[in-house]
Amino acid sequence: MRTSPDGLLSGMDALVTGGGTGIGAACAAALTAAGARVTVMGRREGPLREVVARGHAAAALPGDVTAPPALPRAAILVNAAGAAESAPFLRSDDALFERMWRVNVMGAVAVTRAVLPAMLEARFGRVVHIASTAALKGYPYVTAYVAAKHGLLGLTRALAQEVAAKGVTVNAVCPGFTDTDIVAESVARIVAKTGRGAAEARAELARHNPQGRLVTPEEVAQAVLMLCLPGAAAINGQAVAVDGGET
Repeated sequence: MRTSPDGLLSGMDALVTGGGTGIGAACAAALTAAGARVTVMGRREGPLREVVARGHAAAALPGDVTAPPALPRAAILVNAAGAAESAPFLRSDDALFERMWRVNVMGAVAVTRAVLPAMLEARFGRVVHIASTAALKGYPYVTAYVAAKHGLLGLTRALAQEVAAKGVTVNAVCPGFTDTDIVAESVARIVAKTGRGAAEARAELARHNPQGRLVTPEEVAQAVLMLCLPGAAAINGQAVAVDGGET
Protein backbone atom coordinates (compact mmCIF):
# COMPACT_ATOMS: atom_id res chain seq x y z
CA MET A 1 0.00 0.00 0.00
CA ARG A 2 1.70 3.15 -1.26
CA THR A 3 0.91 6.70 -0.20
CA SER A 4 2.13 9.97 -1.63
CA PRO A 5 1.19 13.64 -1.32
CA ASP A 6 -0.55 13.56 -4.71
CA GLY A 7 -2.20 10.18 -4.17
CA LEU A 8 -2.92 9.52 -0.51
CA LEU A 9 -5.06 6.53 -1.43
CA SER A 10 -2.98 5.22 -4.32
CA GLY A 11 -3.12 1.45 -4.61
CA MET A 12 -6.40 1.16 -2.67
CA ASP A 13 -9.66 -0.18 -4.03
CA ALA A 14 -12.87 1.50 -2.91
CA LEU A 15 -16.56 0.63 -3.25
CA VAL A 16 -19.20 3.35 -3.01
CA THR A 17 -22.85 2.33 -2.86
CA GLY A 18 -25.41 4.83 -4.03
CA GLY A 19 -22.54 6.06 -6.17
CA GLY A 20 -24.48 7.30 -9.18
CA THR A 21 -25.80 10.55 -7.75
CA GLY A 22 -25.63 12.99 -4.86
CA ILE A 23 -23.37 12.26 -1.93
CA GLY A 24 -22.28 8.88 -3.30
CA ALA A 25 -21.13 10.37 -6.59
CA ALA A 26 -19.30 13.16 -4.76
CA CYS A 27 -17.56 10.58 -2.54
CA ALA A 28 -16.49 8.60 -5.60
CA ALA A 29 -15.00 11.74 -7.14
CA ALA A 30 -13.13 12.66 -3.96
CA LEU A 31 -11.70 9.17 -3.47
CA THR A 32 -10.68 8.95 -7.13
CA ALA A 33 -8.94 12.33 -6.91
CA ALA A 34 -6.97 10.96 -3.94
CA GLY A 35 -5.77 8.01 -6.02
CA ALA A 36 -8.20 5.21 -5.15
CA ARG A 37 -9.63 2.83 -7.74
CA VAL A 38 -13.34 3.33 -7.17
CA THR A 39 -16.24 1.09 -8.10
CA VAL A 40 -19.63 2.77 -7.90
CA MET A 41 -22.67 0.64 -7.19
CA GLY A 42 -26.35 1.49 -7.49
CA ARG A 43 -29.67 0.35 -8.84
CA ARG A 44 -29.61 2.54 -11.96
CA GLU A 45 -26.88 1.75 -14.45
CA GLY A 46 -27.12 5.01 -16.41
CA PRO A 47 -25.98 7.38 -13.63
CA LEU A 48 -23.21 4.96 -12.66
CA ARG A 49 -21.88 4.95 -16.22
CA GLU A 50 -21.98 8.75 -16.24
CA VAL A 51 -19.80 8.89 -13.10
CA VAL A 52 -17.29 6.58 -14.78
CA ALA A 53 -17.41 8.61 -18.01
CA ARG A 54 -16.57 11.77 -16.05
CA GLY A 55 -13.47 10.05 -14.69
CA HIS A 56 -14.81 10.00 -11.14
CA ALA A 57 -14.79 6.21 -10.85
CA ALA A 58 -13.02 3.30 -12.49
CA ALA A 59 -15.94 0.87 -12.74
CA ALA A 60 -19.71 0.66 -12.42
CA LEU A 61 -21.56 -2.18 -10.71
CA PRO A 62 -25.36 -2.18 -11.06
CA GLY A 63 -27.04 -3.77 -8.06
CA ASP A 64 -29.33 -3.36 -5.07
CA VAL A 65 -27.68 -3.11 -1.65
CA THR A 66 -30.44 -5.16 -0.07
CA ALA A 67 -29.47 -8.11 -2.31
CA PRO A 68 -25.98 -7.22 -3.52
CA PRO A 69 -24.26 -8.99 -6.41
CA ALA A 70 -20.77 -10.43 -6.07
CA LEU A 71 -18.69 -7.54 -4.80
CA PRO A 72 -15.03 -6.72 -5.48
CA ARG A 73 -12.45 -6.66 -2.71
CA ALA A 74 -12.13 -3.19 -1.26
CA ALA A 75 -9.98 -1.49 1.33
CA ILE A 76 -12.52 1.32 1.53
CA LEU A 77 -16.30 0.99 1.69
CA VAL A 78 -18.64 3.98 1.64
CA ASN A 79 -22.25 3.02 2.24
CA ALA A 80 -24.03 6.01 0.69
CA ALA A 81 -27.14 4.21 -0.58
CA GLY A 82 -30.23 5.30 1.30
CA ALA A 83 -33.85 6.35 1.06
CA ALA A 84 -36.15 8.75 2.88
CA GLU A 85 -39.94 8.81 3.07
CA SER A 86 -42.11 11.09 5.17
CA ALA A 87 -45.47 10.59 6.84
CA PRO A 88 -47.03 11.45 10.20
CA PHE A 89 -46.36 8.69 12.71
CA LEU A 90 -49.98 7.50 12.81
CA ARG A 91 -49.90 7.09 9.03
CA SER A 92 -46.52 5.34 9.02
CA ASP A 93 -47.47 1.69 8.61
CA ASP A 94 -45.26 -1.35 9.15
CA ALA A 95 -44.37 -1.43 5.46
CA LEU A 96 -42.93 2.10 5.64
CA PHE A 97 -40.82 1.26 8.69
CA GLU A 98 -39.64 -1.93 7.00
CA ARG A 99 -38.67 -0.10 3.80
CA MET A 100 -36.64 2.47 5.70
CA TRP A 101 -34.94 -0.20 7.81
CA ARG A 102 -34.25 -2.46 4.83
CA VAL A 103 -32.54 0.19 2.71
CA ASN A 104 -30.84 2.36 5.32
CA VAL A 105 -29.69 -0.36 7.73
CA MET A 106 -29.88 -3.82 6.22
CA GLY A 107 -28.43 -2.59 2.92
CA ALA A 108 -25.36 -1.36 4.79
CA VAL A 109 -25.26 -4.63 6.75
CA ALA A 110 -25.34 -6.76 3.59
CA VAL A 111 -22.59 -4.86 1.76
CA THR A 112 -20.38 -4.53 4.83
CA ARG A 113 -20.74 -8.22 5.58
CA ALA A 114 -19.56 -9.00 2.03
CA VAL A 115 -16.43 -6.83 1.99
CA LEU A 116 -15.31 -6.93 5.63
CA PRO A 117 -13.58 -10.35 5.54
CA ALA A 118 -11.00 -9.13 3.01
CA MET A 119 -10.34 -6.04 5.11
CA LEU A 120 -9.77 -8.18 8.18
CA GLU A 121 -7.48 -10.47 6.22
CA ALA A 122 -5.43 -7.47 5.05
CA ARG A 123 -5.61 -5.89 8.51
CA PHE A 124 -6.60 -2.62 6.90
CA GLY A 125 -9.98 -1.19 6.04
CA ARG A 126 -12.19 1.86 6.20
CA VAL A 127 -15.96 1.59 6.44
CA VAL A 128 -17.91 4.84 6.32
CA HIS A 129 -21.69 4.88 6.60
CA ILE A 130 -23.55 7.94 5.33
CA ALA A 131 -26.04 8.46 8.13
CA SER A 132 -27.73 11.82 8.73
CA THR A 133 -28.36 14.35 11.44
CA ALA A 134 -31.48 12.18 11.77
CA ALA A 135 -29.13 9.69 13.44
CA LEU A 136 -28.37 12.32 16.11
CA LYS A 137 -31.73 14.02 16.71
CA GLY A 138 -35.40 13.75 15.89
CA TYR A 139 -37.40 15.40 13.11
CA PRO A 140 -41.19 15.38 12.84
CA TYR A 141 -43.02 13.39 10.15
CA VAL A 142 -40.05 11.11 9.40
CA THR A 143 -40.13 8.75 12.37
CA ALA A 144 -39.38 5.66 10.25
CA TYR A 145 -36.40 7.35 8.61
CA VAL A 146 -35.08 8.71 11.93
CA ALA A 147 -35.44 5.31 13.58
CA ALA A 148 -33.51 3.67 10.74
CA LYS A 149 -30.70 6.23 10.80
CA HIS A 150 -30.38 5.84 14.57
CA GLY A 151 -30.07 2.12 13.89
CA LEU A 152 -27.32 2.75 11.34
CA LEU A 153 -25.38 4.75 13.90
CA GLY A 154 -25.81 1.94 16.42
CA LEU A 155 -24.43 -0.49 13.86
CA THR A 156 -21.48 1.85 13.31
CA ARG A 157 -20.60 2.09 16.98
CA ALA A 158 -20.97 -1.62 17.73
CA LEU A 159 -19.01 -2.84 14.70
CA ALA A 160 -16.29 -0.27 15.37
CA GLN A 161 -15.69 -1.88 18.75
CA GLU A 162 -15.63 -5.36 17.23
CA VAL A 163 -12.92 -4.55 14.66
CA ALA A 164 -10.98 -1.92 16.60
CA ALA A 165 -7.89 -4.07 17.10
CA LYS A 166 -7.94 -5.53 13.59
CA GLY A 167 -6.81 -2.60 11.47
CA VAL A 168 -10.32 -1.59 10.38
CA THR A 169 -12.25 1.53 11.35
CA VAL A 170 -15.99 2.07 11.10
CA ASN A 171 -17.43 5.57 11.23
CA ALA A 172 -20.55 7.48 10.24
CA VAL A 173 -20.83 10.83 8.53
CA CYS A 174 -24.02 12.64 9.46
CA PRO A 175 -24.98 15.35 6.96
CA GLY A 176 -27.64 17.93 7.58
CA PHE A 177 -30.05 18.81 4.79
CA THR A 178 -27.91 18.40 1.67
CA ASP A 179 -28.54 19.58 -1.87
CA THR A 180 -29.38 16.15 -3.34
CA ASP A 181 -32.27 14.41 -5.04
CA ILE A 182 -33.65 13.38 -1.63
CA VAL A 183 -33.93 17.03 -0.60
CA ALA A 184 -35.42 17.88 -3.99
CA GLU A 185 -38.10 15.26 -3.33
CA SER A 186 -38.72 16.78 0.11
CA VAL A 187 -39.11 20.20 -1.48
CA ALA A 188 -41.61 18.78 -3.96
CA ARG A 189 -43.64 17.23 -1.14
CA ILE A 190 -43.69 20.52 0.80
CA VAL A 191 -44.83 22.39 -2.30
CA ALA A 192 -47.56 19.83 -3.00
CA LYS A 193 -48.86 19.79 0.57
CA THR A 194 -48.61 23.49 1.44
CA GLY A 195 -48.81 25.34 -1.87
CA ARG A 196 -45.64 27.25 -1.06
CA GLY A 197 -43.10 27.95 -3.78
CA ALA A 198 -40.02 25.78 -4.25
CA ALA A 199 -37.66 28.54 -3.10
CA GLU A 200 -39.63 29.00 0.10
CA ALA A 201 -39.66 25.24 0.68
CA ARG A 202 -35.89 25.02 0.21
CA ALA A 203 -35.45 27.91 2.64
CA GLU A 204 -37.57 26.02 5.18
CA LEU A 205 -35.12 23.12 5.04
CA ALA A 206 -32.04 25.36 4.96
CA ARG A 207 -33.12 27.15 8.15
CA HIS A 208 -32.14 24.07 10.17
CA ASN A 209 -28.51 24.91 9.35
CA PRO A 210 -27.19 27.85 11.40
CA GLN A 211 -25.28 28.86 8.27
CA GLY A 212 -28.63 29.34 6.56
CA ARG A 213 -27.96 27.07 3.59
CA LEU A 214 -28.03 23.52 2.36
CA VAL A 215 -24.87 21.44 2.72
CA THR A 216 -23.23 20.44 -0.57
CA PRO A 217 -22.46 16.82 -1.47
CA GLU A 218 -18.82 17.79 -1.94
CA GLU A 219 -18.59 19.00 1.67
CA VAL A 220 -19.88 15.64 2.86
CA ALA A 221 -17.40 13.87 0.59
CA GLN A 222 -14.48 15.74 2.15
CA ALA A 223 -15.43 14.41 5.58
CA VAL A 224 -15.65 10.90 4.14
CA LEU A 225 -12.26 11.28 2.48
CA MET A 226 -10.68 12.37 5.75
CA LEU A 227 -11.97 9.25 7.51
CA CYS A 228 -10.61 7.02 4.72
CA LEU A 229 -7.02 8.27 4.91
CA PRO A 230 -4.35 6.02 6.43
CA GLY A 231 -3.68 8.75 8.99
CA ALA A 232 -7.24 8.50 10.33
CA ALA A 233 -6.54 5.18 12.02
CA ALA A 234 -7.44 6.45 15.50
CA ILE A 235 -10.85 7.78 14.43
CA ASN A 236 -13.23 4.91 15.05
CA GLY A 237 -16.88 4.58 16.02
CA GLN A 238 -17.54 8.27 15.50
CA ALA A 239 -20.49 10.23 14.15
CA VAL A 240 -19.05 13.16 12.19
CA ALA A 241 -21.72 15.82 11.69
CA VAL A 242 -21.55 17.93 8.52
CA ASP A 243 -24.38 20.31 9.24
CA GLY A 244 -23.14 23.86 9.72
CA GLY A 245 -23.55 23.55 13.48
CA GLU A 246 -27.13 22.24 13.66
CA THR A 247 -26.30 19.50 16.11
